Amino acid sequence: MIVVKISEPQFEYDIHSLVRAFYPGVEVKVSGKDSKMQSEEGMPEFEIEFQRNGISFCIKDKDERTENHALFQDPDDRAEIKNDLKMLIYKSLSKYLKKELPWGTLTGIRPTKIPMTMLTDQTKEYDEEEILRLMQEKYAVSEEKGRLSIAIAKREKELLSRLHYKNGYSLYIGIPFCPTTCLYCSFTSFPISAWADKVDAYLTALEKEMDATAQLMDGKILDTVYIGGGTPTTLSVSELDRLFTKLKAVFDFSTVQEFTVEAGRADSITKEKLQVLYEHGVTRISVNPQTMKEETLKFIGRKATAAQTAEAYKMAREVGFTNINMDIILGLPGESEEDVSETIQKIGELAPDSLTVHSLAVKRASKLSQWIQVNGIALLHNTEETMEIAAKGAEKMGLVPYYLYRQKNMSGNFENVGYAAEGKFGIYNILMMEEVQDIAALGAGSISKRLYEGGRIERCENVKDVAQYIGRIEEMIERKGKLWGD
Repeated sequence: MIVVKISEPQFEYDIHSLVRAFYPGVEVKVSGKDSKMQSEEGMPEFEIEFQRNGISFCIKDKDERTENHALFQDPDDRAEIKNDLKMLIYKSLSKYLKKELPWGTLTGIRPTKIPMTMLTDQTKEYDEEEILRLMQEKYAVSEEKGRLSIAIAKREKELLSRLHYKNGYSLYIGIPFCPTTCLYCSFTSFPISAWADKVDAYLTALEKEMDATAQLMDGKILDTVYIGGGTPTTLSVSELDRLFTKLKAVFDFSTVQEFTVEAGRADSITKEKLQVLYEHGVTRISVNPQTMKEETLKFIGRKATAAQTAEAYKMAREVGFTNINMDIILGLPGESEEDVSETIQKIGELAPDSLTVHSLAVKRASKLSQWIQVNGIALLHNTEETMEIAAKGAEKMGLVPYYLYRQKNMSGNFENVGYAAEGKFGIYNILMMEEVQDIAALGAGSISKRLYEGGRIERCENVKDVAQYIGRIEEMIERKGKLWGD
């Protein structure tokens, strides 16, 4: 454990996130300067002192004490004070540890927000080099990551220009069932084998929520529909047909630009299910291997083999799907650069229309978090080289980066990047990251978002537990009514 003591309570989250980025896998505690907590033996202790015109950052390591200082650029601007603080911490720890972070001081989930804000600035026109220079000087972002985020922001800006902001929305439907729960997963999901007798009741509740939501959204333009989970294709053929039939009966699909279904687990996919999806007009699906290494698949709880994943993908092509995404995760336990290269090669042979590259994020609610407590974090191996292998592989497949986001506790302090062929970009993915459109989210564990003038966002959540969702469906409907009732 590392303790950071601060002279007054402010910016605790940002301090914690940045220090944790330099010390992955180490518990970081931010406390008051009079706290009795101490870093564990062998770990340094940090002290932050806020003054009227600046900050000091002290590193105490054994008997040595190193103090660094920075003046505020504007002592009356809280945002600038935070930037000054983070840059001081970053420069101090970078020098102390002889280590740089690819994203510099940026600890939020949306690095593309900075170039996007500048690209959409109505008062000034910025070129790419100006944006890159600002990202490097103000946030210590590497040139590689800066150029990546700018390229993605430019592509996102063009894609988002096609959507209806003021009078449009997107729809999310959550199917919280899976064949099994993967080691790394923290999403709301329930094993289908134990909940099969509740699926009918769940769909009935979902249909009630569809009816109510369609009324609330009457007169608005539906741009994208995304069915996720869990694993939607754990539903039977008849259950999937029931879901899609109801969905298209109550919502106007005439304006829908993208209809996505996660068919993520090969052990849940059959040709009959794929045909149901195709016949109901699904335009984009995911068939997700995560890795093509058999030993890792078994270890993380994925029951399907790499060969089964390839077979499911080929079935989807045979049925007629022309926009298929595949997900992989870098940093899975025990995987090396050679393993990632082999995965990329096998996926390249299949030639998906998009590839989403995730850096493993250790979620507190996952089984992986418990495994790390026993086995340590050393086996989670993600590097600049593995990220480069994936990026070069995507380029070889003819795919370009189109969206990017980051998560807390991400392996290697890297990012998740979506790559796709021209015309095959996942619009809903961008919408979720950029938060520029209302999202009506249905089903257990889903979160709806409403945007207001000026960028304010309000949310309402559905309960995560399936039984609670079924039993309290009227309450879920009432919550949406309060969110969108004018």
